[in-house]
Amino acid sequence: MALPLSLNTNVPALEALRQLSGTNQNLQETQERISSGKIVRSAEDNAATFAISRNLKADFQSFNAVGQSLDRATSALDVAITSAESIQDILIDMKEKVVAASDQGLDSQSRTSIALDFEKLRDQITTIVRNAEFNGTNLIDNGTDFISAIVSTDAQDTIQVSHQTLALNPSATLSTSDQIRFTAGASFATATEAQGLISAVDASIENLSEVLTEFGSTASTIERQNQLTQEIQDTIEVGIGNLVDANMARESARLQALQVQQQLGTQALSIANQTPQIILSLFG
Repeated sequence: MALPLSLNTNVPALEALRQLSGTNQNLQETQERISSGKIVRSAEDNAATFAISRNLKADFQSFNAVGQSLDRATSALDVAITSAESIQDILIDMKEKVVAASDQGLDSQSRTSIALDFEKLRDQITTIVRNAEFNGTNLIDNGTDFISAIVSTDAQDTIQVSHQTLALNPSATLSTSDQIRFTAGASFATATEAQGLISAVDASIENLSEVLTEFGSTASTIERQNQLTQEIQDTIEVGIGNLVDANMARESARLQALQVQQQLGTQALSIANQTPQIILSLFG
């Protein structure tokens, strides 16, 4: 049906303008998607999808805190393990000293020299324990520090690492929590005294093995949990991308199509605007 020629209402121009306005709006949305890389930028674009993506982002950032907690636990535990291994090596050297000094045929001067070596090794333990600290946490001194690494986003689940006392007890009486079974002043002057320390050193070496086993197994658990946390974060990040990221290949093709439509729409509007000139020709 042919449209009537009207002086007051240019119907073809109005229709062309409506089409061009729609094309311009679609072109603007496509350009924004390309510039931002997102198909859902705010709740106005898609309220449900935007809400889901924000919740996932909250979980993603919460796992950042979980990862940081696990990293701190790993570092503190690594320091404790390295220190405990060094102490055990020293205890093994001390075992050699007390066994050598237990020889009844050893002259007193040689035994005195061995005792001095024993005391230097003993004091090294104190130095190692004092410096076995990371970020204010010392798992092997005579304090009460422990690790509670967060493994869930609600901070309800944790991995615990208990304190192990590897410091030498300065008093004459040992505590049940002391893993090293001789005091800070332990030494010997005779073969009998040296022989009496053998069992204490042996017990200390065995205790260090148990401590290292516990520390090592917990470190492996933390490492596996940290890896799992990273994998979960990767999955969440991909999920967020699937929800809100724009398909750049598709948007690029859409941009080119809309640019062509815009050009054609502009030409159509220009032609439609010439309709009133036809009315003038009727009266020419």
